[in-house]
Amino acid sequence: MIDPNYYVEGVQTLCGIDEAGRGPIAGPLVVAGVILPKDHAIQGLFDSKQLSLKKREALFPLIQDEALAYDIKIIDEATIDSLNIYRATQEAMTEIALTLGADYTLTDAMPLLVPLPHQAIVKGDTLSDSIAAASILAKVTRDAWMKDQAKRYPNYGFDQHKGYPTPSHINALKKHGITPIHRKSFQPVKDMLN
Repeated sequence: MIDPNYYVEGVQTLCGIDEAGRGPIAGPLVVAGVILPKDHAIQGLFDSKQLSLKKREALFPLIQDEALAYDIKIIDEATIDSLNIYRATQEAMTEIALTLGADYTLTDAMPLLVPLPHQAIVKGDTLSDSIAAASILAKVTRDAWMKDQAKRYPNYGFDQHKGYPTPSHINALKKHGITPIHRKSFQPVKDMLN
């Protein structure tokens, strides 16, 4: 992992930022930022999508307990539709970077909107412990949110596909219509509205 390289360069606090939920057609975007101690003892940090559910859920409280600071933002569907998903992600990541105020910030492939010392790293959640920790906080938070929505909208299977446009989700959408948590600027929801 690359995090130790930054401490060698004199950085005292390093923030990692990542998101969950850019691709779904329903549900919010969740963005998280984490400042870990440079000598943290958390084992198994990696891209949350490549970890098992059990592993992610075990790491979630460990990250919160060990972090020097963390922040989790939930960006609703209306904001995503208004700004577009790229801009909504970028604005939330920038807000978190400003809130946490680390010496240096690493993001998963997203440049920030303000001139803070930062680096956008492609596949950062596989290269940085800090970004991986943020990835886990974001995904566990979003998945829990979608499981709650499955209770409100039992015909859609949100607990299974988490709002991604799987065949079963598209079939449910055609059969039961659009819910308030569907993103109206995303296809095929947009066409169904028209």
